[in-house]
Amino acid sequence: MLFRRSNLMNDKTASSQKRASRGIIFVIFGMSLLVNSCVPTNIPASPTPVPPPTKRIIPSPEPAPLMNTLTVPPTATPPASSANADADVTHVRAIQANDGSWTFHITVSHPDTGWDDYADGWDILTLNGTQLKIQESDVFTRLLAHPHENEQPFTRSQSGIIIPEDVTQVIVRAHDIVDGFGGKEIMIDLTKDFGVDFEVER
Repeated sequence: MLFRRSNLMNDKTASSQKRASRGIIFVIFGMSLLVNSCVPTNIPASPTPVPPPTKRIIPSPEPAPLMNTLTVPPTATPPASSANADADVTHVRAIQANDGSWTFHITVSHPDTGWDDYADGWDILTLNGTQLKIQESDVFTRLLAHPHENEQPFTRSQSGIIIPEDVTQVIVRAHDIVDGFGGKEIMIDLTKDFGVDFEVER
């Protein structure tokens, strides 16, 4: 009996020691969790992005080309003459008045299609190229103000033209807005009563 009681007491002591050991382990584990939760965690900061190095621009040893600043801008004026010009003078009648001035009746042929292409004037020139105009600001000796697509050929007149006394020959030419001058011209000899495609009255 004594032996059995002694064994039971030994068993109780061993089991209480085991429980005490487990309790100590739980206390230590709990304290370690508590300590770890209070200590700040060192989180490594993300590295700051470094921009790539700037590409170095090396100047060219060649000088920049010079720009032509003297270029004349295009104007709305038609060309002075063109191989395709087709405003033709077909007949001229020149009449001199008592005061010495002249009236010219000029017949022009041109395939007018409307405002985009029509004969817009005719000129009287001396042989040296001087344009005879009524007023200095006039573009032509006679301005033709509108198309004549339904009247071909057509005749338009201009009076009050002053021709210097020493000038005996003049040239008549027509102009169109697309091709300029370059069609058929007529030279008039003012000392004669008539000639090829012209008449003169004094």
